[in-house]
Amino acid sequence: MEYFDICNEQGEPLGKTVSRTEAHRLGICHRTAHVWIVRCINGQYEVLLQQRSWEKDSFPGLFDTSSAGHVPAGQEPLTSALRELQEELGLLAEPEDLQYIGQFRVQYEKVFHETLFRDNEVVWLYVLEKPVQTGSLVLQESEVASVQWFDMEAVRKEIEVSRERFCVPKESLDLLIRWLKER
Repeated sequence: MEYFDICNEQGEPLGKTVSRTEAHRLGICHRTAHVWIVRCINGQYEVLLQQRSWEKDSFPGLFDTSSAGHVPAGQEPLTSALRELQEELGLLAEPEDLQYIGQFRVQYEKVFHETLFRDNEVVWLYVLEKPVQTGSLVLQESEVASVQWFDMEAVRKEIEVSRERFCVPKESLDLLIRWLKER
């Protein structure tokens, strides 16, 4: 069973842990780490999105951030980000490969598979700008159904009007776009 550090709204652990099941049943604040994999082609940014497995407990079958996962109790977000890249995509990265670009909150209640799912996360967000060939990735079938490159601006426009294909957090994509423009 997975355990998470219970944290405050800034993502600081409070010295107590909670199981994954209880965190999502009760909406207890915990930490996650997300990684955007980006590339620039002819001046246009693309993002690599993973299609979530149809068995996932939230947003099954939708396209999501390149790689993401919970931060286990006692671990740090960067360690989790690196682990998730390797587990979900078979991608080995070093700490210096990831650029930390900020934090944001995710809070919602939604029914999936006939069960109420309460999410309450503080997300650490990273960017990986490294050549990635989708054919060389080794996908974790229990987590990831497929991966695909998308035009970043097209994704942003689509999530403003429809959530049929993407479950990408708007705050996450906004942070990425701002970071890419400001550097």
